[in-house]
Amino acid sequence: MKMDNNKETIRRETLFPAGLQVRESPDGAESRTIEGYAILFGVPSAPFWSDEDGECHEVIAAEAVTRDLLDASDIKMTMFHDRQLILARSNKGEGTLSYEVDDRGVKFSFEAPRTADGDKALELVRRGDISGCSFMFSTRYYDESCVSHEVEIRDGRVYETYTVRVITGIYDFTLAADPAYPDTSVDVRELADSLRRERISEKEAEAESITENNYKEQVAEMRASARMSLT
Repeated sequence: MKMDNNKETIRRETLFPAGLQVRESPDGAESRTIEGYAILFGVPSAPFWSDEDGECHEVIAAEAVTRDLLDASDIKMTMFHDRQLILARSNKGEGTLSYEVDDRGVKFSFEAPRTADGDKALELVRRGDISGCSFMFSTRYYDESCVSHEVEIRDGRVYETYTVRVITGIYDFTLAADPAYPDTSVDVRELADSLRRERISEKEAEAESITENNYKEQVAEMRASARMSLT
């Protein structure tokens, strides 16, 4: 079955090595509030992959995330990408997960629940064992108005950057133990290869169209010239 790639919505995760912390309590009591940034604007994500040939990153543009989008979403705060380990939730802007959008990105905070999972999250953040965040979102990767692609070659290596300008849905924020290399790197590489093939095909089709049009123009000019020489 042939898919219309321009309308295909893909859901995936991206990781940011953003600092997490347990908020200090003003009265000196033990705090259970965990806060940090789930999304950073204009900052390259952790690499999707990095090898001798090059590396690839993703950047979330500030216009991709609005307060209205967040308030329309059902966002679950999880740990280790496990949606069974729910620590907080915001459903249509209401719930135990708070967030705000600023110039840096999307900052969140929540009170760790008094459960085994909440205690675990609190201790791992305090110790620094959990140091990054991820969020799950969807966008139309095959639509260049939603995701743009830039390529730069430095010292013989290819550096690719995908800039997400439109997000169609946000589904969770996640505390990540290892923000350096996401588990989805293989899937993302396959996605990038597919995008690359799609755009190369589009450029080849465009080049063929230009060549055909040039040929038609040349033939028309030759015929016009021949008519003039006969008069």
